Amino acid sequence: MTVKNKVLHILESNKGKYISGQNLADLLLVSRTAIWKAIKSLKDEGYPISSAANKGYILSPDSDLLSSEGIRLHLREEFKTIPISFYKSIESTNSEAKLIAVQQAEHGTVIVAEEQTKGRGRFGRDFFSPADSGIYMSIIIKPELNIENSVLVTTAAAVAVCRAIEKLTYQVAKIKWVNDIFVNDKKVCGILTEAVTNFESGMMDSVIVGIGINVKTKKEVFPVELQTTAGSILSHKDNSIRNQLAAEIINNLLIISKNLEERKFLEEYKERSMILNEHILYSKDNQWHKGYAIDIDEYGGLVIFTADKQKITLNSGEVSIRKK
Repeated sequence: MTVKNKVLHILESNKGKYISGQNLADLLLVSRTAIWKAIKSLKDEGYPISSAANKGYILSPDSDLLSSEGIRLHLREEFKTIPISFYKSIESTNSEAKLIAVQQAEHGTVIVAEEQTKGRGRFGRDFFSPADSGIYMSIIIKPELNIENSVLVTTAAAVAVCRAIEKLTYQVAKIKWVNDIFVNDKKVCGILTEAVTNFESGMMDSVIVGIGINVKTKKEVFPVELQTTAGSILSHKDNSIRNQLAAEIINNLLIISKNLEERKFLEEYKERSMILNEHILYSKDNQWHKGYAIDIDEYGGLVIFTADKQKITLNSGEVSIRKK
């Protein structure tokens, strides 16, 4: 960890409190000049750090810039040492995670960014990822599941996100199968899981869980085509929860992933479902069909009755609730 990162860790741990330059130097066993350079660098990166004579440096309590240090501060003790790489801007956190996954990145490795310039959603769609208002991260997990069980990872991630949102915002989070999270009838989060597979064993070596959340993105910032469907979990720009929210999601997912095959989280997934017991439209073979959602099976598949009274299970695809 660099001096700059160590200084940021201390300031994040004491957000809203003054820390003298001498104390920082003594704690880190470096010179005052090294502290000054670290503070200047952090300020240049946009961190709201101010100073006062005879008091030292203070990180504003309203600071909500993402950082690996800010996230690590809120991780459970057992996850404190997981690798976290932070980027101010990146093309895609999932793309970067896939690159390091094939290099045997360890379980729990996180890639997180303030902004994505080529964020990806399902089916090759773009994922809108503006700076300073969302969380865009990818978590590498090694679940020891066969490829057929891959949908379980997406459902587990959806539950992890919902739990974190409710814990920190007290808002009810719902899931639209298979990977979208809604708050107040607006989509606030999308999840993209991609597997790195071992074709000889038929097992997944790693799964990249990409999570994009609109934390406080203003309606007018969204592209016109998204303004009626997309929303944010917070309406107040001054709420400072992004590091804590990212950490809570990581905590939840890593805990659930310890026992994926027990499938205990599936009951919660069903309880949070927006589409069970609803008339839906579903896509299959590049066409839309009418159906009725009746269950989520043990693999995370959506069980539906078709318009011609057949019972089928979808393991991928898109669904929407039919308007009455």
